[in-house]
Amino acid sequence: MTLKSNSLKLSPAAVLLATALVLLYVVATSFVNADESQLTARKLSEAGLILPLEKINKAAKNIKAGEILETELELKKGVYIYEIEILDNKSQVWELNLDAKTGKLIKLELED
Repeated sequence: MTLKSNSLKLSPAAVLLATALVLLYVVATSFVNADESQLTARKLSEAGLILPLEKINKAAKNIKAGEILETELELKKGVYIYEIEILDNKSQVWELNLDAKTGKLIKLELED
């Protein structure tokens, strides 16, 4: 019995197109997730279940001065946590985890 290998050969243009489509999908889904996170945060804040983003940002900057690069709201073990990345004046990136309801610091660490 002889087995033949039917390998699929793609042109460089087809590979480039496929790569571009995959990247477009990844970017588009990340924007959708970001919008969902913002909508969830707004609803929870309006309901008084978490602090508004402005208060969280102020609390984060009081803990670690610098420029806020990113803020994400996550649900961990039934508790809403804001994960905030701050770039300090030494060009170091810090990750702060704050309790979304109280604004209290849970974790502070220097990113690698």
